[in-house]
Amino acid sequence: MPRHNDSTIDRRTAMRMVATIAASTFTMSDHIFAAPMIAVVDHLLLGVADLDRGIAWVEERTGIRPIIGGVHPGRGTRNALMSLGDGKYLEVIAPDPAQTTYSFQTDVRTLREPRLVTWAAGTKDIDAVAQRAKTAGVSVFGPSDGSRARPDGTRLAWRTLGVGTSLAAGNIDPIPFFIQWSANTVHPSIDSPKGCALKEMRITHPNAPAVAKVLGGVGIEADVAIGSDAAIHATLSTPKGLVHLR
Repeated sequence: MPRHNDSTIDRRTAMRMVATIAASTFTMSDHIFAAPMIAVVDHLLLGVADLDRGIAWVEERTGIRPIIGGVHPGRGTRNALMSLGDGKYLEVIAPDPAQTTYSFQTDVRTLREPRLVTWAAGTKDIDAVAQRAKTAGVSVFGPSDGSRARPDGTRLAWRTLGVGTSLAAGNIDPIPFFIQWSANTVHPSIDSPKGCALKEMRITHPNAPAVAKVLGGVGIEADVAIGSDAAIHATLSTPKGLVHLR
């Protein structure tokens, strides 16, 4: 391993420091500055039509098997989780065959293959995020309380804030919702299977400037490029090497 002078910080370390500082800034009550998208990711939602097949699909590509998280009563979905380290995780979300209603924002029941359907940004002050969005002219709904029980009976609780736009396309919503976890809830990145990490993230969309404008209005600086369809792109480091999701 190469050695460095104590006063020297290599570029990669410097970038991590910048991202950490940005993420910390984003959780402050004033929310003056925009934070890099990858710094504020709480979790990525990988939609699948069948949870068991989705779990196997992720394990085959990454070498890590997501564990069952629980069900979302009234939403018609259930999930499995895998840590991405550094306060982030992957949520494999699928229909729950035990529920008769379905109200999740994306109809994952129609997906022919796993897709990143949307993502969640984390915050420690969700009310401040709502205020910033309203000041910027961005439509939001909430905050709303949410919870679910893990298979062992442990209850997880949170508050979420939705962002209202017309930018979702083809079952893909590039605009995140915001989540603030309850102080007494263990974050899923801590007790989900580890071994993977989120390395890169970007968005493509036919109306890239509009996506970037909305994200900026809620305090997120993002890499958004023009594409033929809406897509969320993520690169993971895994025991099997780099894995690209979209």
